[in-house]
Amino acid sequence: MTKESGRVLVIDDEAIVRDSIVAYLEDSGFDVIEAENGEAGIECFRQHKPAVVLCDLRMPKMDGLAVLRALREISPDTPFIVVSGAGVMADVVEALRLGASDYLIKPILDLEILEHSIRRNLARHALQHENRHYRDELEAKNRELQQRLDELRSDQQAGREVQRRMLPDDDVIFGDINFHFRLIPSLYLSGDFIDYFPITPTKVLFYLADVSGHGASSAFVTVLLKNITSRLRRNLKRQSSDEILRPDAVLDRINKELVEARLGKHLSMFLGIIDLPSQVLSYSVGGQFPMPILVQSGQAAYLEGKAPPVGLFTDARYPVMSLDLPEQFDLIVMSDGILEALPGLSVKQKEERLLELAGQGQLTVERITSILTSAGEELPDDVALLTLSRA
Repeated sequence: MTKESGRVLVIDDEAIVRDSIVAYLEDSGFDVIEAENGEAGIECFRQHKPAVVLCDLRMPKMDGLAVLRALREISPDTPFIVVSGAGVMADVVEALRLGASDYLIKPILDLEILEHSIRRNLARHALQHENRHYRDELEAKNRELQQRLDELRSDQQAGREVQRRMLPDDDVIFGDINFHFRLIPSLYLSGDFIDYFPITPTKVLFYLADVSGHGASSAFVTVLLKNITSRLRRNLKRQSSDEILRPDAVLDRINKELVEARLGKHLSMFLGIIDLPSQVLSYSVGGQFPMPILVQSGQAAYLEGKAPPVGLFTDARYPVMSLDLPEQFDLIVMSDGILEALPGLSVKQKEERLLELAGQGQLTVERITSILTSAGEELPDDVALLTLSRA
């Protein structure tokens, strides 16, 4: 007969009772070991590591409660079934308090009850063992996940610092035009990017870019964008290329390199160049939305311009527009995240609301930052805002 996977230890000082229990359990297919007293039972337990223990409570020298206490020190999870006479129920209660898993009353007239108790405890013990294994495995996975999250957080913090260092200084004046910006990422890293810098002693280039998507993959494209514009600046200094002097040529270059890179990313972009002596703004756009707002004498209007996003089409063209800057003005350039951050209006209503805020002088970096950060909610998208002002 095939032995059960669970080994049973029977501890009883009455040989007749013990023999009958052992014989029945062996006939039922169990692997049974036996001990005639408590000390021998503990020794058998140490040697054979049974899966369940059946122990009489009333035995000379070392009773069942003492055996239970000793085995709980050795193996607290092993099922322990106590057998007691009808007149010692107080001991049964104490045994259950100490961790016994079941009890039977002597004389055991129907040994099937004993077999059922053993099988039930073996099944429960196996389930506990399986659950413990799953719990240990889950805890190990959780520790591994936490470690990976910590590494990811560390990587994101490093990436955020890299991205922060790529940004220009805030509140900078070129000629008599003040440049001021704020970039608020929805996640650790931003897919929005802003930059401005002089390209000649009399010309200043600035742009705002909004990369499709969020997070690290979009932030990587901002690094590529910074690299391209830095390379074009170096080319001008070396007199190997003057592309950076023309807004359309810069967007053409960025578009070509993004398409060839096959990163699955594109961007909307507004790029302008100001000729400081003439106060003429030349600009090109690529999928920019909303368009920048020009404010003068309390009146606000969107700039004109339309072209496909940068990085989608190899044959995209980016026309150049020109604008004579007023003596006093504010030029506000935004990513589309500012539209998503405005409360439940239609897109058209949101555009009108932006014009209204701009005309009232409320579409400022400080004002928008205060509104977005005081809400205490996660932004649905990155938000970038660049203002050029001359008082």
